[in-house]
Amino acid sequence: MNARTLCLAILNFGEATGYEIRKQSIEGDFSYFVDTSFGAIYPALTRLTEEGLVECRDEVQPGKPARKVYSITPAGRAAFIDALHQSVEPDIFKSQFLLASTCSAYIEPAHMARLVDERVTQLDRMLETIRSLEAQCDDPGMRWTIGYGLAVYQASRDHLIKNREALIASAGAEIATETAEATEAAE
Repeated sequence: MNARTLCLAILNFGEATGYEIRKQSIEGDFSYFVDTSFGAIYPALTRLTEEGLVECRDEVQPGKPARKVYSITPAGRAAFIDALHQSVEPDIFKSQFLLASTCSAYIEPAHMARLVDERVTQLDRMLETIRSLEAQCDDPGMRWTIGYGLAVYQASRDHLIKNREALIASAGAEIATETAEATEAAE
């Protein structure tokens, strides 16, 4: 899926301005699904409008420039449904924390402990954010997706708590080896 499908998905839930679509796709409820760039949204909306999949109207605002409000057309909804029926790519998961844990042998144990604690705090915040979304959601598909997100983040948090000491114990092994080798070389 791409910026085009993401725009159609957002508009499937209701009309929105380009700014609102961009905000939803970069930092809002739809930011979890497709990795899209800040600059991809407006070109996608332009192409969707040219193809008749999206309509755009100017909305006058007192004392401000008119804003463009986008809505999905019946043809756009059909294209969106078709896109949903395509095979999906494997999820992409990137984590700076997992890079640090992979290289824990080069990190002081006290710093590794801080990194674990920071990650647990980040996960707690994510869980809180997702739970707040759950409280205000009445769409069954979205509720299922929220439940999935809660399960994934909770499992990650539980794993960190359960295995915290093992990761901290693995930290610093190469630092000690390199220090010993440097000391021997200096003598």
